[in-house]
Amino acid sequence: MSEPLLITAVKARGVNVPLEFPVKTSVGIVATAPLVLIDMETSGGLVGRSYVFTYTPLALESTRQMVLALGSAIERQPVSPFDLDALLASRLRLLGRSGIALMACAGIDMAAWDALAVQHGKPLVELLGGRRRPVPAYDSHSMDGVELGVRRAEGARDAGFKAIKTKIGYATLEEDLRVIRALRRAAGEGVQLMVDYNQSLTIPEARRRIHALQGEGVAWVEEPTLQEDWAGHAVLRGASTLPIQMGENWCGPDEMAKALKAGACDLAMPDAMKIGGVTGWLRAAALAQAHGVPMSSHIFQEVSVHLLGVTPTAHWLERMDLAAPILREPLAFKDGSAIAPDVPGTGIDWDEAAVARYAA
Repeated sequence: MSEPLLITAVKARGVNVPLEFPVKTSVGIVATAPLVLIDMETSGGLVGRSYVFTYTPLALESTRQMVLALGSAIERQPVSPFDLDALLASRLRLLGRSGIALMACAGIDMAAWDALAVQHGKPLVELLGGRRRPVPAYDSHSMDGVELGVRRAEGARDAGFKAIKTKIGYATLEEDLRVIRALRRAAGEGVQLMVDYNQSLTIPEARRRIHALQGEGVAWVEEPTLQEDWAGHAVLRGASTLPIQMGENWCGPDEMAKALKAGACDLAMPDAMKIGGVTGWLRAAALAQAHGVPMSSHIFQEVSVHLLGVTPTAHWLERMDLAAPILREPLAFKDGSAIAPDVPGTGIDWDEAAVARYAA
């Protein structure tokens, strides 16, 4: 029996990566991609890699320090993700595993799974029991207005994407409709159009706007009101013929279970970081299957392409390329689909010159 692979060190670096298009939403703008890059070094000389996204540069250093602190707590432990998950949950029992602690745990989990897949010489999707195959992706856009929105919609259509998401929640319903109709004309009838309110509406206003969208060919309405208001989402869901999407802000599978029990959504889209890494995603996928809910991904496309390959109710992968500038080989898309790279692990490998350039 071979010796188990042991963790010898967990290293973390902060970078602040430029975005081709700033992510404009109805509640604020994400101008750059602040990322904590994680390298899990092992006794076999293999390195597992992952990253977490802190949304604001203000959280970069505190998240990096949390990764380092938790990493030191698991040194000399076997690279066994389920055991590591239980160990970190135990160490954080009194503090609670949420916020930055949750993000750090998820980053460590994703790095451990990457190291394990590298050790076995398989892409992560194959280690998890799936196979490499095209995963349909939607091109995720921002609150771009008409001119830029149309240009991006036409570009996505020409690149072969069969679905586009745009962020709305403009000052008036009329402006929402004007943008949606312009994008619909630009994308063509063969392309699905999803909309995301980013939690910006009250329940009465959300009901009014969703009702107005029902004849506009919208494929889903995402987070129309506060994400933690599962009862409010259930009310909106019951009043609309449009599918309600949520899940990017679920902190762990337990929150997902509560939202599904409340009947808050027709569709689910966990975030690999906030749901708990690969380990949390597998638990979330089982919940989605049990409830018969189609499950999409939220950002983290390099890992999500593997995870959707073993998700029974897999729906859409979100294409929002946050990390491409610091990767040797960004995830490739062809004809509107992503395919997990044919390399061991997740395929995440740093472009060290770019990492140095964007170091925070």
